This record gives sequence, structure tokens and C-alpha cells, in this order.
Amino acid sequence: MQPVVVLLHSALVGPLTWAPVSRELRQRSIDTVLPVLMDQGSSDVPYWVQHAAAVARRLEPLLPAIGAFSSHPIAGYIFVDVSLPHPGQSRLQDLEAGDPDFGTDVRNDLEAGGSFPQWTDEDLREIIPDEGLRRGILAELHPRNLAFFKVPLPHCENWPDAPCAYVRFSEAYDQPAEQARERSWPYRGFDAGNFHMLVDAVAVTEAMFQLMASILCRRTASPTISSTVSCGSTGERVHTLAIADSPLLGQPADKEQALLR
Repeated sequence: MQPVVVLLHSALVGPLTWAPVSRELRQRSIDTVLPVLMDQGSSDVPYWVQHAAAVARRLEPLLPAIGAFSSHPIAGYIFVDVSLPHPGQSRLQDLEAGDPDFGTDVRNDLEAGGSFPQWTDEDLREIIPDEGLRRGILAELHPRNLAFFKVPLPHCENWPDAPCAYVRFSEAYDQPAEQARERSWPYRGFDAGNFHMLVDAVAVTEAMFQLMASILCRRTASPTISSTVSCGSTGERVHTLAIADSPLLGQPADKEQALLR
């Protein structure tokens, strides 16, 4: 049985982020799901719970919280140009840990009543050259306030509960990319921008295809790799391979431009 690939967009943007890669995967006969991370800021339910539940409703499996909400076994996780999970730490704390100066600027702006991100067409012109895709990303942009960034992310026991891999696009995520390599995770690297999946969907899909093969084959004693990555289908239930990215948060300023590239 084939795995289902769940392509998770950042809570700051929308599912268009992964649409080109989804098409490429489907051309390889790999089923994909592009859930929308929906939430209500007025709700008392934490954002991450709302997001995980939205994905679970779509598939019936937020890395790693999705696994806790889903009855579908997780075959693996691929992190794409994103920080690795730090249970109990908020997004703002994560940003400050990765870049203290930039994180302080973000905190000050949020505490003054601002929201992130506030990108414009000009800010993304070099990062996303295709005008249609660029406008689509901006249309789905979801700036967030301080309350969103201060919510602690969950602690899920026994995580990771499945093999992991990492794709690095930009210099901004050199640190988590190195952490992934230190953990001996399968790895692919690009010298690109944070939205590279919208620039070269074919190359990104090929990289993820190779990582999926590596991840799924680790789940079988005698793996057999086919053109559709069938080696990871064990048991009778659909296995889910979750893939996520999280575009860097920040102002459209010189420092952010350097981090995005």
C-alpha cells in the first residue's frame, strides 16, 4: 500500500506553498494531501491543537503533534528549511534562540502591537520570481500577533516516533540542518531561498522523493525501492509521511532579506 504524503504549510502562509510539489509528486503516482491550518484567534484552544486537529480531520494524521491526533501510522517526517521541534518553547523563543538580535527586534515589534510577517510584492520579487505564485503567496499571507508567537509548542512523548529527514534551502536554517546531520538523518541541501519549492519544484520533489525512499525503507527489514517508493508500506493501514516547512518570520527589512535568501 502506498504512503500518503501530507504537505504542511507554515501557519504564516497558505497551502499554495506546496501546490507545485504536490503536482510533481502526483505525477509520480504518490498521493498527497494539502491541508489548511485553520484556527480562531478568539478560541481558548491553543493554536497548535487547532492546527493538528485541522490536519487530522482532513486525513483522519504540526509535526510532531499530528501523530497524536491521527489513527493513521506515521511513516516518517521531512523537515524543510525549518527549525526542529523544541517542546515547551514558543515560536518567539525559538526565533530568539536562533538569532538573538533579530528575535529581539521581532519581540519589540510584536509587543508594540505589530504582527508578522508584513511582506510586500517587492520583498518577495527575487525570492519568488514567478509573479502569479508570488501574488498567491501574498494573498494567503497570515500575519500573526504576539499571542500567537507566545504559545508554547507541545511536548509529545517518545518523539520522534518515526524516521526523520531534513531539506535545507537557505543559510537561515544552517543550525537545524547541522543538527539533523548530527543525528544522522537523511539530508539534502540547496543554496537557495526559503520558498525554493516555488522556484524549482522538480528539483525539490526529486530531493524529497529520495528522502522518502530512505525513510520508508528503514521501516522494512528487506526494502525494495520502486519508482513509487513502495518499500515503506507495511501492514494494512495507510501510512502517512508528513512534510513541513515554516518560512522565517520577520519584517521585510535588510536583515530579514538576508535570512530569507
